[in-house]
Amino acid sequence: MDVEMNPNRLVRFLGKPPEEFTKRDIIRFVEENGIEMVNFRYVGGDGRLKMLNFVINSKEDLDMLLSVGERVDGSSLFSYIDAASSDLYVIPRYKTAYVNPFTSRPTLDLLCSYYTKDGEPLPSAPENVLRKAVESLKATTGMEFEALGELEYYVFSNRQKVYPTDPQKGYHESPPFSKWEQLRYEAMKTIAESGGLIKYGHTEVGFISEGDQEMEQHEIEFQPVPVEDAADQLVIAKSILRMMGYKHNVPISYAPKIVVGHAGSGLHIHTRLTRGEQNVLVEGDHLSDTARKVIAGYLRLAKSITAFGNTIPLSYLRLVPHQEAPTNICWGDRNRSTLVRVPLGWLGVNDMVRHANPQETSDFVTQGEKQTIEFRAPDGSASIYYLLAGLVVAAKYGMEMEDAIAYADKLYVDVNIFDDEYKQLQKSLPQLPGSCWESAQCLLDDREIYQRDGVFSPAVIDGTVEMLRSYEDADLSERLYGNKAEIQKLVDQYLYCA
Repeated sequence: MDVEMNPNRLVRFLGKPPEEFTKRDIIRFVEENGIEMVNFRYVGGDGRLKMLNFVINSKEDLDMLLSVGERVDGSSLFSYIDAASSDLYVIPRYKTAYVNPFTSRPTLDLLCSYYTKDGEPLPSAPENVLRKAVESLKATTGMEFEALGELEYYVFSNRQKVYPTDPQKGYHESPPFSKWEQLRYEAMKTIAESGGLIKYGHTEVGFISEGDQEMEQHEIEFQPVPVEDAADQLVIAKSILRMMGYKHNVPISYAPKIVVGHAGSGLHIHTRLTRGEQNVLVEGDHLSDTARKVIAGYLRLAKSITAFGNTIPLSYLRLVPHQEAPTNICWGDRNRSTLVRVPLGWLGVNDMVRHANPQETSDFVTQGEKQTIEFRAPDGSASIYYLLAGLVVAAKYGMEMEDAIAYADKLYVDVNIFDDEYKQLQKSLPQLPGSCWESAQCLLDDREIYQRDGVFSPAVIDGTVEMLRSYEDADLSERLYGNKAEIQKLVDQYLYCA
């Protein structure tokens, strides 16, 4: 890691990558940078980052805080924890430390992990479920799982009549036709300073103008990092974007659907498996058998993964045909009508920069390290740690399936399945759930797979099923069809999901 150019102040000051931060490093940064307060941050059952504030009274006080953490009321954070025995410890993870950009006093934020009264990791805690999934995969395969998220969101503002954007034509638009570039620039810089490894940002397809209001869709995409870090970065980024909207007095929403007929917001997840420095998804200039097995695992568990990635009734107004959101369980190369997509990976194309720049004499050769596999169903309501843990479980399951390659080959599609001429093909493919109620049943059907090696606890599975069933949305699409007023009520209810 190039620490000199790193945007995270702690990395530059300490001269080391975050995974090497120690308690002594944190205390030294606080002492020498005038930090006055510390915030503990941790994900609650609703998927949002919570906060506990501390004033730094002395070096000894800070040392104690960083050493033993604090206690919180678990029953107020998670619905499945009994109030009769609800105390939990929250212990900071030093590598997640960053300077809070929004506080009036210099403040350091740290993400925390949950521990029980016996000092053991809470089995149902989101970050612990993901950690156990990673450990199970590595113990079996020796592989590391990397991930990145494509964080899509809408910015709501008063309608501006100058330089209008056409509906559904916002993709990669630039100023003055896009109006909220500066907010995204500021957010990207702030997320990077908090430790987020960003790839790029841009406007997305969605642009909606109704009455005096317009809604402009944006996306921030990250770079692949170890999956636990990817989860941390996403929850911090979502929080920062919300605060940026609050700062500029404009709502920002990750809701999966804002207006029917217009692009919804997804949370596409790209994944990569490595062994050492090698990307095991690639063999030569093509996908490896391991990659096809991983894809088979994603396809096999796709229905139940929606229980973690599509967690509100509004999710299933996004998963409809003709909106670049998947409805069928299938995969393809560069195919945005499929559930699993294999995007361009720079395989076997090493002369493009020289063609574009004939004066260039240096060589730059890729060896497939950029190749990823994209899972396109999740949206902004996702429980991010559980979702990523589910994908790790699915990858491992796919590598253990006896008929994995044949299963993947059976569900390969190389056409746009939403075109009228392929209606029969679309009907023949398995379907994603159509409601939270159906998603809950799929999770129950697959629960044994998720509970292997103690990855997902029974409490998480049961709690997730109970939450999904509580919406009673089994026939919601039919009930809401054509009813704009009721759909709007649903949008308003879940506008600030997760």
